[in-house]
Amino acid sequence: MDLAEIALKTQLTPEVVQQRTRVIYEHLLGRSRHLQSGNFRSIHGEDLATLFESYDSAFFRGACLASLGGRRLDFRVSTRMTSAGGKTFHYTPRTSGAKDWYEIAVSAPLLFQTFRDVNRPVTVCGVSCKDRLEALQRIFEHEMIHLVELVAWKNSECSAPRFQSITSRLFQHREHTHNLITQSERAKVKFGIVAGSRVQFEYEGRLYSGIVNRVTKRATILVEDPGGLRYSDGKRYTKFYIPLDHLLPERKSG
Repeated sequence: MDLAEIALKTQLTPEVVQQRTRVIYEHLLGRSRHLQSGNFRSIHGEDLATLFESYDSAFFRGACLASLGGRRLDFRVSTRMTSAGGKTFHYTPRTSGAKDWYEIAVSAPLLFQTFRDVNRPVTVCGVSCKDRLEALQRIFEHEMIHLVELVAWKNSECSAPRFQSITSRLFQHREHTHNLITQSERAKVKFGIVAGSRVQFEYEGRLYSGIVNRVTKRATILVEDPGGLRYSDGKRYTKFYIPLDHLLPERKSG
């Protein structure tokens, strides 16, 4: 069968899915130069390449790689993705005669913020995950179907019936979203910091006080400054990007 036929006709039992994904879990741990445990502390693009090879073999009989027809498939661990657990890209070259190519990226911030210092149940695609590697697998399974759809049908939408049918039949996914721990959640639970909090921090030997405007990998702090940019409240601020563990609640004078 070709890739589209496999994706549309394969129906696996929960037991088979669990057995195959566990084999992939153990295979990656045994092969990786970076992953030392289920709650790994480092990861590399080559680990994603290993996952692709394993999933293509176990679930698609090698048809995904074959259907690429020699087109490039890259893998990237992103340090900039702070909301999406993963993304799959289809690039079309501007040069005449050049082949299009694909890329699968996963979020390092979301993976490493999860199973760290905020203790709560974690699900990805509606499936409970006990550690980072299981969360990575669920993210990768989701992105794998995006790749399959892009290769087979030239379009992919995770909220569409075809995508949800494939992920349900092949991987027992029940949702197309994740509840990994975001930096905003970690900031609130671990440090008591939310947008609007007044905080203090030291920068280049000087103590500043300001307002938390946004939390991503770091907190964006607005400090009143006559020479800064004017904001919608009419005041002028200078913007600082500060790690969460460098912030303290603002001390009230008097």
